[in-house]
Amino acid sequence: MFPIPRPKLIANTYAFESEPMVKPTGFREYDARWLFGTELNLMGVQALGMGLGTLLGQLGIRREIVTGHDFRSYSASIKMALVTGLMAAGCRVHDIGLAVTPMAYFAQFELDVPACAMVTASHNENGWTGVKMGANRPLTFGPDEMGRLKEIVLSAAFDLCGGGSYVFVADLAERYMRDLTDRPKITRPLKVVAACGNGTAGAFAPQVLEAIGCEVVPLDTELDHSFPRYNPNPEDLKMLHAIRDAVLEHGADVGLGFDGDGDRCGVIDDTGDEIFADKVGVMLARDLSALYPQATFVVDVKSTGLYMTDPVLKANGATTDYWKTGHSYIKRRVNELGAVAGFEKSGHYFFNAPIGRGYDDGLVSAIAIIDMLDRNPTRRMSDLKGAIAKTWSSPTMSPHCADEVKYDVARRVVARFEAMRAAGEPVAGQPITDLVTVNGVRVTTADGTWGLVRASSNKPELVVVVESPVSEARMHEIFRAVDAVLRENPEVGAYNQSL
Repeated sequence: MFPIPRPKLIANTYAFESEPMVKPTGFREYDARWLFGTELNLMGVQALGMGLGTLLGQLGIRREIVTGHDFRSYSASIKMALVTGLMAAGCRVHDIGLAVTPMAYFAQFELDVPACAMVTASHNENGWTGVKMGANRPLTFGPDEMGRLKEIVLSAAFDLCGGGSYVFVADLAERYMRDLTDRPKITRPLKVVAACGNGTAGAFAPQVLEAIGCEVVPLDTELDHSFPRYNPNPEDLKMLHAIRDAVLEHGADVGLGFDGDGDRCGVIDDTGDEIFADKVGVMLARDLSALYPQATFVVDVKSTGLYMTDPVLKANGATTDYWKTGHSYIKRRVNELGAVAGFEKSGHYFFNAPIGRGYDDGLVSAIAIIDMLDRNPTRRMSDLKGAIAKTWSSPTMSPHCADEVKYDVARRVVARFEAMRAAGEPVAGQPITDLVTVNGVRVTTADGTWGLVRASSNKPELVVVVESPVSEARMHEIFRAVDAVLRENPEVGAYNQSL
């Protein structure tokens, strides 16, 4: 009988090598993330595999699954521990090897396999690991599936029916890239900086962009799991500034930055300005709504308010649905509504057919951006950006807050803003005109300036975003007001980056 996982074990001890360790908070809203060695050990990963195989059986899903791993020093060993657990629970495992996360999603379709389990810490710093899982392509797990998986694993309620098997799929990367590039080349000459932060996407992004006709300037595309320059995260200002410098040095038309597991894409325009992903989404929505009249788009609550006010989207009959932040939530909503696309401020984009298959893929997003430029041969990226209304918006800012308390803190913040609204108390000097509480709280004042606070779905942090259509000064004012409410809670720590 496999032991019940322990929440904490000490490394370099008999117990650490003899018992599974799985910290309960590693089961997030829609995927799993742990600090490897301090919150999870290899036997804990085996338990996760056993639990996932068991869950597939309970869901009535064929016990057959795709798995792959990102480029970190420990990811391959974690994947193989996961594989042993999956096989013990009767799964036929299709191992696609080193991969970006969208390759695992693609493999579900290409190999006709119902489930996936991709070992990745995404953009998290080294030391983190995790698994993105799904069993109903193109969707990934949500809170219901994650809650049930957590119960199975932590109670060791495994159905170890045996009979599992393993096959290595040697050519999946080539099939994936061929699928992306089997299309006409662009007609406009475009010089593109492809920045990968030494993460997994470096093995694939330059080749794909060259194959569709771009002149590619590679930036930090050599795989190096120490991430020597910065974390591969296109919301990180260090990465964005490095892309800016390369765009200006090489006179590039656009800079594209991919995160550690290749499912997100960040953008720098030809002048070196970063365009936050929600604004790029507005530009893409304008472009796509001209091709698909009456289009529906889904965006997360961290995103700009321009989707509701943009005159081009209104003229094209487009509608926008604001939904919960998180790749699994937006992906599911795009699927439910049959939306043309979904956009997250983090850079996760979701395109339904004929552009994509509904899942988030940084390279599909990059190609959509390139195609937008190709359809506008007389306009540069900065022109397309300049055509949308000016707003002043922050990057995503994350103050530390322990996993054990972050949701309670977020609830307190929601309640505080609700009480302020009920009492007619102003925020940043203006009355509250709207509160959206579908995911944390988004508080909007009379001049359209707004701030958002929510609990991070994958790290011990809160998430803060602010925007003003009025001025940079108003953006700073709403940030100070939101931060003042946060500071009423002593559990809230320092920001990872701030205004």
